[in-house]
Amino acid sequence: MNYSPLATTVLFHAGMVPISRTVVTTWALMAALALACRIATRRFEINLNALQAVIETLVGEIENQIGATLNRDPRPFLPLLGTLFIFLLTANLSGVLPGVKAPTAAIETPAALSAVVFLSVHYYGVQVQGLGRYLKGYLKPNPLLLPLNVLGEFTRSFSLAMRLFGNVMSDELVLAIIFALSGLFVPIPFMAFGILVGIVQAYIFSVLAAVYIGGGIGALEK
Repeated sequence: MNYSPLATTVLFHAGMVPISRTVVTTWALMAALALACRIATRRFEINLNALQAVIETLVGEIENQIGATLNRDPRPFLPLLGTLFIFLLTANLSGVLPGVKAPTAAIETPAALSAVVFLSVHYYGVQVQGLGRYLKGYLKPNPLLLPLNVLGEFTRSFSLAMRLFGNVMSDELVLAIIFALSGLFVPIPFMAFGILVGIVQAYIFSVLAAVYIGGGIGALEK
């Protein structure tokens, strides 16, 4: 049987809807992240403990990165972009666990995340600029470029999804081949490289999402 990177393993059906392994893994990661956040933040105090200091430092760094990209108060955008980065980081790195395939190594998850970014760009753009001013942005620098500007919205979202999918999927595929050919211990350096790739891809996807939103709200034109 020929292997296809686009193949989906269906675990069960919910009525007529097939539920794939990617969906189940994504649900499990979301539940684990929600539980971990609940446990980690339920005892926040004025006097910092070690865990609280780590969490606040991470949130602060994400906030600073968003603010530097958008050139404005990052707090309205922190829930989306911060959650996006943390989920991507967890999803990308989940592939190093035995028997777990990173959900971002299947096309469905990057496509869904890109769709979220696509919709968020328009949501924040209209919210910040107003509908009329936002739509006029598609006529710049020349009204004749309107079709290309609209097409660009879709092509960059497609590129965002394919970049994440291609990098994570290829890393997992190479690691699986090395495991099959060389045994247990030789792939360890490649696993370390895979962790680095996962971190970098989570960062790149999140930064590009911030850049696209910045373009939508007009922050990058200043």
